[in-house]
Amino acid sequence: MIFDRDLLKDKVILITGGGTGLGFEMAQAFGSLGAKLALVGRRQEVLDRARAVLGQGNIPVWTRSLDIRDAAKVDTAVDDIFSHYGRLDVLVNNAAGNFISPTERLSPRAVDAVVNIVLHGTFYCTLAAGKRWIDRGHPGTVLNITTTYAWTGSGYVVPSAVAKAGVLALTRSLAVEWAPHHIRQVAIAPGPFPTEGAWSRLMPTEELATEAGQRVPWGRVGRPEELTTLAAYLISDAADYINGEVITIDGGEWLKGAGMFNALERLSPEDWDKIRAMMPKKP
Repeated sequence: MIFDRDLLKDKVILITGGGTGLGFEMAQAFGSLGAKLALVGRRQEVLDRARAVLGQGNIPVWTRSLDIRDAAKVDTAVDDIFSHYGRLDVLVNNAAGNFISPTERLSPRAVDAVVNIVLHGTFYCTLAAGKRWIDRGHPGTVLNITTTYAWTGSGYVVPSAVAKAGVLALTRSLAVEWAPHHIRQVAIAPGPFPTEGAWSRLMPTEELATEAGQRVPWGRVGRPEELTTLAAYLISDAADYINGEVITIDGGEWLKGAGMFNALERLSPEDWDKIRAMMPKKP
């Protein structure tokens, strides 16, 4: 890490989807810079493992099993964070759901599974934090994890594209509306960053995973520390004048070919049947 160890000293940071993948990578990075963490996710056993690892570094961690699609439970969780730590300084809307599929094969339930997490869940968490910050006169920062195809759209991940475009609009809209309350909105649009959960649904074959790196002009996929370094800066006081901005970190991928998953048009119906059979079953 390139920063002073007290860059985020005593900041209380809520990370949704904080027990695995890039959410956990951010938790480790923020904790190493002095932050106090609140991690939520759907599986308590995953959060328990994350807390145990972070605890080895003496990082304060509060956890809660939470389905962010439930607005009432989100409100309760945020209240409990304020009760536990006495404050909340940063919200990182990282939780997401996504998988590849021809759009005509989607059921309404499949659409809801993505949109309700990515768009509604992000909105619910943002409202819960923002209302309390405004009521208390407390400044705050919201970091949204969006995607490069929030601008361009992308075939084969249409529910995600729709939802992430909504998150992009939310970021820019509240950057203006809530600025008088000293509440900043920033976002990161990552390109391909391999994580166990997302990769199994988006790049389920070795061929697709290999092509993900080949599409990037820089010649490789992203490394977790590259994203966490950017995230740490954006939520720090050093970035206080950055508001409403979305930073792309993708090695130039989206400039090379808009629509991250558009190349999947070459797959046959039989290929899609095989991919569907490979998808992890829901717990």
